Amino acid sequence: MVKYRYRETLPKEGKREVEFRHEQKIEINASDLIAVRSRLRQIMRPDPHAIDGKYSVRSLYFDNLADRALREKLDGVDRREKFRIRCYNGDTGFPILEKKSKLAGLCHKQSEPITPKQVAAILKGDPDPPPAGAVLQAELCRKMKTQGLRPKTVVEYLREPFVYEPGNVRITFDYNIRTGLQSTDFLNPACVTVPAGDAPILMEVKWDRFLPDVIRDAIRLTGRRAGAFSKYAQCRIYG
Repeated sequence: MVKYRYRETLPKEGKREVEFRHEQKIEINASDLIAVRSRLRQIMRPDPHAIDGKYSVRSLYFDNLADRALREKLDGVDRREKFRIRCYNGDTGFPILEKKSKLAGLCHKQSEPITPKQVAAILKGDPDPPPAGAVLQAELCRKMKTQGLRPKTVVEYLREPFVYEPGNVRITFDYNIRTGLQSTDFLNPACVTVPAGDAPILMEVKWDRFLPDVIRDAIRLTGRRAGAFSKYAQCRIYG
């Protein structure tokens, strides 16, 4: 099971302040992947949760009837959020509920464990009362009632992750992006997915306060620029 944490600071008065991270997404091709991967292996280490350097990711994304999350992403809205439930390497026995927020180009991710039973109830549109301390689940259930959030589609892909402690840098290569179309059968290991159009290989670069020069040099590619690619949006190309 892959675990993630989010960073935050607590001022003296006790008010919680969320610390956002920098994030860049760069569309690359297979030749770029081979070149950059080779350089990163000299200075970074693979994520310890990876198996043979990679793992599979399955996510179930939420949106409302007006496709608010999708439209805000496509329109480049400065402040936005999205909910998803995620599992790794096909293990649906340990799902994780996540909320990803964007503000002024920075990102923040919160995560919380959720049980398969709770996921099943959410898929039916009748979520169980969240257990004590399940802050994210309580927020999701509230927004399902007040904003009409509903499971929208399954997104799957392979990921190669690298980490570097100075700057808390994380670089991932995501490829073989597949969509469940309108399927939300997240808990079914045999859920059918299809290639999400002509999706590129996506290099994501995330860091806290600074990106070390050695990393910046290693990922530099001629003619490649950071963009706003969204795996969720790519997986909605068929509806």
